Amino acid sequence: MGIRKYLIEFGASMLAYMVALLVTNACLRAGMFHGAGRQAIALLPMLPGCAICWAILRQLGRCDELQRRLQFEALAMSFAATALLTFSYGFLEGVGYPKMSMFVVWPMMAAFWIIGVAIGTWRYR
Repeated sequence: MGIRKYLIEFGASMLAYMVALLVTNACLRAGMFHGAGRQAIALLPMLPGCAICWAILRQLGRCDELQRRLQFEALAMSFAATALLTFSYGFLEGVGYPKMSMFVVWPMMAAFWIIGVAIGTWRYR
């Protein structure tokens, strides 16, 4: 039941995020808002983004001890790998590499998290 509940919570949150992103992009392209309104509409996708985080944290709370340990180790590896990669690239930006968008960081961290879970699953089987 836990995984089904998570998939519903996560899926609904992700759907709301995609809708908010489409609305935000359409409003910004149309120039519908100015000043603080423009900033607020730009941040609109973060509301369902918070719901996505909430769904993930709730699922972690439903996990047994081994799954929590596996997730913790995967997140720790993800944190360290992302930090090393982004800091390394930051130094390369200092010698002329193009600036990296902050939008790259979370997908990178998520990819490392998935790799960490795969390694942990293999290790604890």
